[in-house]
Amino acid sequence: EITPTTGQCGMSNGLTMMLMICLSLLAMVSADTEDEILDRQLETFFQRGGNHTNNWAIIVGASRFWFNYRHTANSLGIYRAVKRLGLPDSHIILMLADDHACNTRNSFPGQVFFDAEREVDMYGCDIEVDYRGYDVTVENFIRVMTGRHSPSTTRSQRLLSDSRSNILLYMTGHGGDEFLKFQDAEELSAKDLADCIEQMNEKKRYNELLFLIDTCQAATMHRQFYSPNTFAIGSAKLGQNSYSHHADHMIGVAVIDRFSYHTLEFLDKIGMDSNKTVKDLFTFYQPSKLKSEPQWRTDLYPRKLNEVKITEFFGSVTPVEMASSYPSPKSKVVQPLPKKELYEGKKSAVPKKTAPTQPPSSTSQLIIYSSGLLTVLGALYLVFG
Repeated sequence: EITPTTGQCGMSNGLTMMLMICLSLLAMVSADTEDEILDRQLETFFQRGGNHTNNWAIIVGASRFWFNYRHTANSLGIYRAVKRLGLPDSHIILMLADDHACNTRNSFPGQVFFDAEREVDMYGCDIEVDYRGYDVTVENFIRVMTGRHSPSTTRSQRLLSDSRSNILLYMTGHGGDEFLKFQDAEELSAKDLADCIEQMNEKKRYNELLFLIDTCQAATMHRQFYSPNTFAIGSAKLGQNSYSHHADHMIGVAVIDRFSYHTLEFLDKIGMDSNKTVKDLFTFYQPSKLKSEPQWRTDLYPRKLNEVKITEFFGSVTPVEMASSYPSPKSKVVQPLPKKELYEGKKSAVPKKTAPTQPPSSTSQLIIYSSGLLTVLGALYLVFG
């Protein structure tokens, strides 16, 4: 019988200890999976990117009666503009107090135009009105903003925004000093609107909010705002009216307001990849053309307006960063067969292309090294143990 020496016992105990340490390290590394690392990277990205991941628009035409045709045209013009810039109907809440397209006085049934040439039908066949007629009330507007709906309210009628949503709020109608009429029967006050937005802030229903309003004395409607990350522009200051742009004699009434007309003129010249900023829009308005002095408010907004792209509110463009180091394990590159060989059932003569290999991540490398170390230590233990 061979008795191990003291040195051999010490070596054996040392290898055993190293083996236990290696196993513990391997367990710790395995627990820190690639999914967890990717989650941390995404969280860092959102914090760096300003928490903006989605867009919503609330468009309100608050006036009814035929002679307010232009307010419906104003709303539909903005609706068409944000859809063209990428915002889907599922992220637009459209409220029209009157259905001018189907009014018996309309010489062009089922259509709404904003210019006398009548080149573009603003109503069309793909419009989705969420609230119409007598459903357009101050109560329903506040419910949309704050998310306090009755159980019967459909999903399409809800503002399903969150703390990463940029929201465009556009309103048009008849107004005055700190009020906007709804249906010519009730009023939304500037204080109620400010409190409504503050409720949205407390419930984390927006990231940033742009308020755009076209009405007489429009700037007074954002005078009471006190919630962070909000900024606004009104078509006319206190004591001034907001005027119509032109009339269509076939329709018999004014078809659009000046402020909305020039807003659409600006938006019509940009695309989803435009670098135009909110400041470019604000400086585009000329009092000589509007016949009023637009006023904006930016003291509650932390960013510089020349750094805010117009598509961050009037479209659906959000920052995207590709994490190329972490491809999906299920993703595969499949090369289609040429049509001739596909129909004949023959094997393609074209050499197959393989997907480019991705370098292993730091976690994978550490697992490989630990496995190799474990193998070596196991072998040493079998020899000297």
